Amino acid sequence: MFADYEKFKKDIYALTTIDLNAYKEKQMRRRIDSLATKNGMASYDEYVNLIRRDKEKFEQFVNFLTINVSEFYRNPDQWEFLDKKVFPKLIQKFGKSLRVWSAACSTGDEPYSLVMALSRHVPLSNIHIIATDIDKQVLDKARAGLYNEKSIAAVPEDLKAKYFTKVGASYKISDEVKRCVEFKEHNLLKDEYPMSCHLIVCRNVVIYFTEEAKQEIYRKFNQALVKDGVLFIGSTEQILDYRGLNFIRNESFFFQKG
Repeated sequence: MFADYEKFKKDIYALTTIDLNAYKEKQMRRRIDSLATKNGMASYDEYVNLIRRDKEKFEQFVNFLTINVSEFYRNPDQWEFLDKKVFPKLIQKFGKSLRVWSAACSTGDEPYSLVMALSRHVPLSNIHIIATDIDKQVLDKARAGLYNEKSIAAVPEDLKAKYFTKVGASYKISDEVKRCVEFKEHNLLKDEYPMSCHLIVCRNVVIYFTEEAKQEIYRKFNQALVKDGVLFIGSTEQILDYRGLNFIRNESFFFQKG
């Protein structure tokens, strides 16, 4: 019987530093109950004991908990706006070496897309992307840089030809692009944010948090940006109180720090 979710949340925080209070409870409980049942567990206590003693089950839990739906150049029209409008303005104002943070980067599709998009404007030697995620497994996948055909479908053909090599049925991102990205483990709800960013990209992740957690994350993103820096969010998201959070709306999914 899956009872005492409050105790379970405390146990999980002690084990993982993931704060389940920040997630929508109904949705998250349903996912966790399903995974625990799949593993043959009859209670939260049993499941906690399992992931405490079994490293593989621990990793499975974190991987299942985090939302890892990602692809290169997701919503291409937004990437075109980034390419044509946002990057030129940022480079004109702050120079060629922009400080860019890809938050909740999942399997690396987004930070690698940022490198390729920026490479149209500045040399690769000027590009350094900080890419963070709470999930160690997806960061390992990101560092490997191996993707299926569907993942890279929206990459512009010239960049695909330049930066990908076919390996069997998969595609491997080039080492020169990999070298531009620094992957780190990071918890958006708990850890310190990289500061003095010119661009922060965090897309289709914040929707899974409570309204209070969303506000706190957007407030911290604003603090992490330099004045006139830009936050790029996902097409499933909106910042209702963007003025109160010191943002100016540039375009549907681009917000400039006031």
